[in-house]
Amino acid sequence: MPRSSLPTRFAGLALLALVGCPGADADPSTDAPPASREAGAPAASPPDASTDEGQLPDFGLGARIDAARAVVSFRVRSPRASRLEVHLFARPRGEDERLRVALDRAADGSLWSAEVALADLEAKGIETIYYGLRAWGPNWPYVPTWTKGSLEGFVADVDDAGNRFNPNKLLYDPYALELSHDPFSPEPIDGTIYELGEGNRQKDSGAIAPKGIVLRGEPGDAAASKPTRALASDVVYEVHVRGLTMQDPSVPPALRGTYAGAALKAKYLRDLGVTAIELLPIHETQNEQNDDSPSKQNYWGYASNSFFAPDRRYAADKRPGGPTRELRSMVSAFHAEGIKVFVDVVYNHTGEGGSNHLLSWRGLDARGYYEPGEGHHFADNNGVGPNFHPRAPIARQLVMDSLAYYAHYLGVDGFRFDLAAVLGDRCESYCFIFDAGDPGGVIARAVEELPARSAEGGAGVDLIAEPWAIGLGTYQVGGFPAGWSEWNDHFRDTIRKAQNRVGVEDMAPRRVADGLGGSPSLYGARTPSSSVNFVTAHDGFTLRDLYTYGAKQNEQPPPFGPSTGGTDDNISWDQGGDPAEQTKAARTAMLLLAVSAGVPMVLGGDELSRTQRGNNNAYNLDNVATWLDWSDAEGHSAFRAFTRGVLRLRGAHPALRPTRHRDGADHDGNGLPDVALLTPSGEVASASFLDDSSRGFVALRIDGEEAGDDARSIYVAYNWSPSSRMVTLPAPSPGRRWNLAAHSELGLAAGEESSEAPVAASVLQLAARSAIVLLER
Repeated sequence: MPRSSLPTRFAGLALLALVGCPGADADPSTDAPPASREAGAPAASPPDASTDEGQLPDFGLGARIDAARAVVSFRVRSPRASRLEVHLFARPRGEDERLRVALDRAADGSLWSAEVALADLEAKGIETIYYGLRAWGPNWPYVPTWTKGSLEGFVADVDDAGNRFNPNKLLYDPYALELSHDPFSPEPIDGTIYELGEGNRQKDSGAIAPKGIVLRGEPGDAAASKPTRALASDVVYEVHVRGLTMQDPSVPPALRGTYAGAALKAKYLRDLGVTAIELLPIHETQNEQNDDSPSKQNYWGYASNSFFAPDRRYAADKRPGGPTRELRSMVSAFHAEGIKVFVDVVYNHTGEGGSNHLLSWRGLDARGYYEPGEGHHFADNNGVGPNFHPRAPIARQLVMDSLAYYAHYLGVDGFRFDLAAVLGDRCESYCFIFDAGDPGGVIARAVEELPARSAEGGAGVDLIAEPWAIGLGTYQVGGFPAGWSEWNDHFRDTIRKAQNRVGVEDMAPRRVADGLGGSPSLYGARTPSSSVNFVTAHDGFTLRDLYTYGAKQNEQPPPFGPSTGGTDDNISWDQGGDPAEQTKAARTAMLLLAVSAGVPMVLGGDELSRTQRGNNNAYNLDNVATWLDWSDAEGHSAFRAFTRGVLRLRGAHPALRPTRHRDGADHDGNGLPDVALLTPSGEVASASFLDDSSRGFVALRIDGEEAGDDARSIYVAYNWSPSSRMVTLPAPSPGRRWNLAAHSELGLAAGEESSEAPVAASVLQLAARSAIVLLER
């Protein structure tokens, strides 16, 4: 949503890491049924995406079992530590370690490693290997007399270099491929057990802390061929993996809200016209308490507890290895339908909590993983917690390895980077300086190393930035380099203002045409697919609510509230309280989104007229308020059919999906410019017309033949004025005629040529606040 909402978009979420939350327990080391609840480095070569024989990728860090299945190795990077131990457990909670092994420091001074024979672990009764780390350093040197819960060797909680080593806090490995459980859950937990400070530093977290799980490399389904489409030809569907199916009666109850359940929606999305599903964060996050403590729910998941481990809550098979296998199989199911899988990733901060809270990264290298601020504090440009360090080699490499793991082993096709501007900060003195071109930074390395998919399509991944954060200098819309696309809030605000602010704010035809044309004012030096166009997204109103509510309704009682934060600048309007006008406004927005150059992104459930009853910041509601409503009680089928029609219309016409910006020239000599901007009388719009905010109208005639379209040209007209007007159509070529393909006033959308309606008249009446699409055939 608008940048003004960012400081409060996660209000209350950071507290989840600081207070205990009640819940219920189960042990994933047992043969429990799938419904149980629980369960700075050198660059590594990308793992081989073609291997499906159970061989896990090796980034030189983490825990891996050798090919002979005889030894498990542990490798951890901690340049400031003076001693590291790996503690091995037979169960994830409620008991002491059964074996502890000191790691050896390598000659480089930062890499620590140890090997343990599987036979030795089996002799200790360890079958599923759960492990954690204990670390000593300058502020807490190792002494042989130290025991768990003691203060032996303690010097300071934080030293002048910012070190926060504390051996009483069991740490999970940043490279663990799965985690056993969340820090807080299931039974009530004293949250101070993870903290430093007087009275807390000696509390031992070993029995309850999350542990890494050593995977045995069991593959999921063999990956279907990955789509190689250009992003310009994609339609993105943003949705929460849990919310997608929790209320879907077509999905078996045991699979609802899971990766396996989401896989069952692949055919539905393909039929809708979607070509890429963008999942809200699926990295492990603190959410096990969602069912039991509604006041502390974390639904969206923008606070990762791991950059590798898929969230166990979203797996039907919660046994060790189950989430990884199930996620991999889900990706394959979408690929089988030609649908890409994008994952929303949060690398600007973590879920570790406040500055004196130790779960993993901070206890191994506080100043390497987190960006230093003044004194003992950390920089914060995300509004939730300390910035993950955008300049430190150890942090950069972790992010790159995480991306490579998801792209090359789990098979995902692209990433949407939350608050991506943080990744480009090169300021060294408690400020913010964006530098997307830093060759060692994640922004540049992702393009080169993953690599980024070409604008023409092919192998690689699609990189999408949320190009802003919090603070001076962080708003970077249009500032990312080639190889990146961006969420385009200019498009969002242009459409919303044209629909909802007529007579209140100026809206010139030139600005509307710019948005419909892929925003060349922002991305003229790049390609139209640099612009990810959206009208609604997860943080904000749904499409239905955007035209039903004039202000947020976040303080309502459960289940649709209360939620803290949320912007007051929604650019929304209730259309005078007229339900017919509200539905027409939603159709108009969906049509304009579908025919605009760039990459359209639809919010999951908008095609079902989903409502959150005016809640525009439902980050904390893991219930019917945010789950997609698959019922048809309020005529959802009509709007879904319209959405399907306009999305399939886009898919059928390459002229609506240009890979370069249109410039008004005739590039193929057929007598038509690639685009002409027209007035209601059918004349080419003058500069004065395009800059006149009183006009309330613009039409585009797009050359279809130049793009290899089966339509000679496509006519898109949008009347955002409060009155209907007569529109003169440009004359079709001899032997051709205009066919009506979409009409937001009438609710017509022909996804196939057979459904188009011939237009005999040369002058049409275009209703107020509506849009039409005609095809010259």
